[in-house]
Amino acid sequence: MAASPASSAPPPPPPSAAKKGFLRRVIPFLLTANLAVGVYVLLRTSKKESTEKDEEAVGEVPASPVATIKPVIPDKEQVVGSIPAPLKVLPPIAEQEQRELFQWILEEKRKVKPSDRVEKKKIDEEKALLKQFIRAKSIPMI
Repeated sequence: MAASPASSAPPPPPPSAAKKGFLRRVIPFLLTANLAVGVYVLLRTSKKESTEKDEEAVGEVPASPVATIKPVIPDKEQVVGSIPAPLKVLPPIAEQEQRELFQWILEEKRKVKPSDRVEKKKIDEEKALLKQFIRAKSIPMI
């Protein structure tokens, strides 16, 4: 007995269709759960911060307002004690050390890669000025 084509069952669906259906159900669930966890963590941390700020604010406010105003009269000791200490005067840098310093700065300027024309022009001007200082017979004191 041969089976007629009309009475046979349709072939089972390919397995890739089942995976697509599963992913279509799981991905929205995962996204929703992830969003819920994120909101929970955000609200929990912001709640802790607000309670800490409230506790700090309560600690800063005095229990009873105090309205005592004291007149400020400078004493001789206060005036004399507030004079700043004199600045240290460093010895001048030797000309040879200045030339070496300018030479080092020039080498560093040569290493710089300018990004546009304006920056390149500025670097070139600085290099030209450094070259003038290096070649000069006397260098201005720093």
